[in-house]
Amino acid sequence: MDRIQTLEVFIAVAEAESFTAGARAMGLSGPSATRGINALEARLGTRLFTRTTRRVRLTDVGEAYLEDARLILAQLQAADDAAAGAATNPVGQLRITCSNEFGRIYVAPILTDFLDTYPDVSADVLMVDRIVNMVEEGFDIAVRIGPLPASGLSAVRVGSVRRVICGAPGYFDRHPAPQTPEDLPQHQIVSAAPVSPVADWRFGADLERSVRVRPRLVVSSVAAAIAVARRGWGLCRVLSYQIGPDLEAGTLQTVLDPFEPAPLPIHLVHVEGRRATAKVRSFVDFAQHRLRAVPVLGG
Repeated sequence: MDRIQTLEVFIAVAEAESFTAGARAMGLSGPSATRGINALEARLGTRLFTRTTRRVRLTDVGEAYLEDARLILAQLQAADDAAAGAATNPVGQLRITCSNEFGRIYVAPILTDFLDTYPDVSADVLMVDRIVNMVEEGFDIAVRIGPLPASGLSAVRVGSVRRVICGAPGYFDRHPAPQTPEDLPQHQIVSAAPVSPVADWRFGADLERSVRVRPRLVVSSVAAAIAVARRGWGLCRVLSYQIGPDLEAGTLQTVLDPFEPAPLPIHLVHVEGRRATAKVRSFVDFAQHRLRAVPVLGG
């Protein structure tokens, strides 16, 4: 077993937490995978796994080695792709991560059009409301909403979103619209936990104004909160892109616009340099033009 295959087996066993399952994923026998890992540990002079009768777990050294091994294989794949023409022709699997609602509303339709344009590309999209470590988890592109921390990644700004409070016309027929943030405690509030999980809602460009709200309903789904507000039950706070179609149709309207916090930027974040293959560059070019053309994203 050569060193590259040994790294691949090590990663497969680490991800499966099993020599048998890891070997099966690699098309090898269990004893062959075990011998490969044993030889690797002997060469390194340290244990990468702790073994029990039911499962294997990475040691602290093994955790660090796993991250390095993934990076090495990613760089090797980039070199292979470049030699095979992937640096100039979009081919292979594109891995993207984004938030649930943004992915559903924007990324999915853009991506299907992109795949129709480039038939040699496939895609795997993780839609999740958390920040994913792109390098550690092996993603090519991430959609980030909000300020970006310093990193060695490239970012292309494609728009911005507002943090808005909205309600249905039917609700405002029964309740006067709030004129200042301090009016909110007198209103029925539904809180979308991913967007507004705290009881203090902040307003103003520098978030200098704070109002404590007491939601009568808290849900973990943004889509559910919007649906409740659309029925006229109460007010909710969301990101403007999440209610773009409702604003156009007039089924929801925003209030307290002059008191909004500063808009949040939207970026496409990706690996730069030689590791940015044609599939990555092509999707970034394709997506940024589409996203910048969406009025509600203020591109």
